[in-house]
Amino acid sequence: MGRPAGHSSLTQPTFQEGILRRQAARESAARTYARALPIVPVRARGMTIEGADGRRYLDCLSGAGTLALGHNHPVVLEAIRKVLDSGAPLHILDLATPVKDAFTTELFSTLPRGLAERARIQFCGPAGTDAVEAALKLVRAATGRDGMLAFTGAYHGMTAGALEVSGGAWDVRVARLPYPQDYRCPFGLGGPRGAELSARWTESLLDDTKSGVPAPAGMIVEPVQGEGGVLPAPDAWLRRMRDITEARGIPLIADEVQTGVGRTGAFWAVEHSGVVPDVMVLSKAIGGSLPLAVVIYRDDLDVWPPGAHAGTFRGNQLAMAAGAATLAYVRENGLPERAATLGARVITQLRSLAAAHPCIGEVRGRGLMIGVELVEPEEWGGSGGPGGSGESVGSGASAGAPGEAGAAGTVESPGASGAADLLPAATRPRPPAPQLAAAVQRECLRRGLIVELGGRHSSVVRLLPPLTITDEQAAAVLDRLADALTTAARAHHG
Repeated sequence: MGRPAGHSSLTQPTFQEGILRRQAARESAARTYARALPIVPVRARGMTIEGADGRRYLDCLSGAGTLALGHNHPVVLEAIRKVLDSGAPLHILDLATPVKDAFTTELFSTLPRGLAERARIQFCGPAGTDAVEAALKLVRAATGRDGMLAFTGAYHGMTAGALEVSGGAWDVRVARLPYPQDYRCPFGLGGPRGAELSARWTESLLDDTKSGVPAPAGMIVEPVQGEGGVLPAPDAWLRRMRDITEARGIPLIADEVQTGVGRTGAFWAVEHSGVVPDVMVLSKAIGGSLPLAVVIYRDDLDVWPPGAHAGTFRGNQLAMAAGAATLAYVRENGLPERAATLGARVITQLRSLAAAHPCIGEVRGRGLMIGVELVEPEEWGGSGGPGGSGESVGSGASAGAPGEAGAAGTVESPGASGAADLLPAATRPRPPAPQLAAAVQRECLRRGLIVELGGRHSSVVRLLPPLTITDEQAAAVLDRLADALTTAARAHHG
């Protein structure tokens, strides 16, 4: 990649600074990535972005997981050019076109068996949040019920209905269920026992006639919570959620907006568990870097009337062409398997850093959807803030291994010593370190590495590289992140 056209090396910093100043003066206070990443991209290819100042960066944000093949992949550009050169209409609402037919055929060929044979597709507005809205509307129409089941820590989008089923909602028609995790297990257990308690809580809530939760229209779940801090759902737990919902006639919605198209090491993240959902919400990578969102669902749910969900820009021909090319390339080149292999290696190497970096609370993830949770030092103490007691599980070990005393079926009410006695000793998580995480992000940027932050307290450093990342690029990411972590931790801890 060359330098920005029309700007010499002497004027590039001024050119970039001017653009950033104008952005800050003109754009909304709600802007996000631009605050933490003050760069002006002018060229990009694969995993590399070049800024207006001539600096190059390895991009581990990938459009928040949108760029499965990285920036400007040749097969994507060729597909877009082919449509442009053909004279085909670029905007067709929901009319049929050869481009749309090819995209739908390719997408259906990738769907989990058991859903593909009975699938229907609704093209939505161009963002994943609109597809979530459509999914909620669909199951409400199909069941005649109104309420929803969703999970703590969830993120499903920024429109009203999607926010209702996300973790930060306030006034909602949603019953919030515990999402299993190891390091910050809501039951203080982690591992299979924590997941079992989560499942039992869900069953109890649905079957207890005095729970205050009426029969819901559906359950929506992320197979891996991304914005929630990169929390993979245990396979056995997800199968339990499928069994629980199926037995009670509750449609199960899988939000695969960020996990889909090979990101987690399977084409769709639900395939790890063998779960076949009733509804799948898809966006991001399915558009091959361009805006596209759809809902896939079982044919017997297709009861809504014409026009029940619509959108002016649901017929994006360029996105469909780019998406079909991306889906085919990922499938034909075994990129999900590559993501599984490389992701496992990267996670192992990141966990090895914990011995030298006690500020690493846990490394977790699946495939190339990886998170590193940063925590305060031990002297800050226990689970939630300064002044408690507790130790790190820095290698990512689960709190409370299976087989120890206090298994899920034998938890008793706390006695005089209090509820703390129920928690396994020396496994309570340390307080999150959002300031340290922000410092690591800044140090990464100085070293030419773009990373995202996530989690409840923005204390999780997230890695979402393109599926086409090379071994050499992966090594460079690890080196730069380790160096940034060392520098930031030294400054943060004095």
